[in-house]
Amino acid sequence: MSNDTDGSIQLEYEIDDRPPWPKSILLGLQHVAVMIVPATAVAYVVAGGVGLSAADTAYIVQMVLLFSGLATIVQAYTVGPVGARLPIVMGSSFTFVGAAISIGVDYGLAAVFGAILVTGFVVEGLIGWQFKRIKPFFPPLVTGLVVVIIGLYLVPVAMEYAAGGAEAEAAGQLGALQHIGLAALVLAIAVGLNMLTRGVTRLLSVLMSIVVGYVAAVVLTFTTGLEIVTFAAVGEAAWFAIPEPTRFGFEFEPIAIVTFAVLFLVSAMETVGDMSGVTAAEGRNPTNEEFRGGLFNDGLLSSISAVFGAFPITSFSQNVGIVNFTGVMSRHVVGIGGVFLAVLGLSPKVGAAVTTIPSAVFGGAVLLMAGMVAASGFRLVITHADLDRRNSVVVAVSLGLGLGIATTPEALAGLPDAAETFFGQPVIVTALSALLLNTFVPGEQSPLFDAVPDSSAPETGTEATVGPSDD
Repeated sequence: MSNDTDGSIQLEYEIDDRPPWPKSILLGLQHVAVMIVPATAVAYVVAGGVGLSAADTAYIVQMVLLFSGLATIVQAYTVGPVGARLPIVMGSSFTFVGAAISIGVDYGLAAVFGAILVTGFVVEGLIGWQFKRIKPFFPPLVTGLVVVIIGLYLVPVAMEYAAGGAEAEAAGQLGALQHIGLAALVLAIAVGLNMLTRGVTRLLSVLMSIVVGYVAAVVLTFTTGLEIVTFAAVGEAAWFAIPEPTRFGFEFEPIAIVTFAVLFLVSAMETVGDMSGVTAAEGRNPTNEEFRGGLFNDGLLSSISAVFGAFPITSFSQNVGIVNFTGVMSRHVVGIGGVFLAVLGLSPKVGAAVTTIPSAVFGGAVLLMAGMVAASGFRLVITHADLDRRNSVVVAVSLGLGLGIATTPEALAGLPDAAETFFGQPVIVTALSALLLNTFVPGEQSPLFDAVPDSSAPETGTEATVGPSDD
């Protein structure tokens, strides 16, 4: 894919383009295929951490899929001021996993969902409402670094999937040849089809690689006797299930509310970074309306989903990678993906069938997507910020601290538990470091010193957030 001089990439389909229906359906399925395992993994991890029954776990998985789909549809098409009209797939974020488990164990899931209900729209809604005022504090240098650390932080997760995931680790098979082989097969096919072919095979390279990997996994299961693919959960799942409001109840614990308020602030920064990563494919930054609508969607749908027992719904970075990898930016494709997710959320049996795809197969695809997310973040930084001495120091400190925490979390063992939990999040550390350094160190990207926002400039997609001109 060739790069244009403004940092954009060559797009096969632009944001309002409508590919033919057969191609749109397959492209939408590709988005679903890449995000469904990590999105539902949040539900499995939290449910296991707090000791939920199999029935409650299956229900939470169902609600995560349903509200991921609804939020994706709203993001693509908008409902009033809610939604950005951008091709952003929504899903349950790992940002909230640690807090959900610790608060769920100490206070119960009712306190978790009560905190999400209160802080979701209050925090992200307030940020979205006032984003035009705080926008100068989030120039491409800051948001780009958030995108970079999200992508880099996903790499170890992808590698764990590629090695077989939690199931393989529990069975003592983590890194077994069959898992690494499947992940390598998926990665090789995705890269080969994208780089060496044209047309539909290039556009659907990720989906086709997952399909080939899944078929290979099924063949291995039946020819070697290894339990790589199991279908027991499909037979046990119901065909249709209706959401149950307040199934887990609500409690409003101050500690839980404060914790989730901070995490929603970080989630907002992730969403800002993901939105910037998507529009970077067009060589621009999101407009104020896009930022506001996207953040409204994050907060409102997260609060509504808590009523039905789903964890916070936010933008999914893996799918930002798909947009940049395939050059398909059509929001209508993503909207179709949202419909598929919502249908899966209403049919536990279909969802169970999809989750039979082995972790190793997804690992090969997610590894590629994580790298593409990081690459889109780097492109955002390089395109809109000169890497002079000042900005290079901001990049070095922010990424150094973030990756340091990600690779050596035990370095914070001496801190109080609350501080260790807070500063043990690589995204939080990178985001806060970039935000503070960029704000208080003089430079063109700083909102307090050399940068002078042009209040008379029209809100077009090519406006600079704050800082040097895009020209």
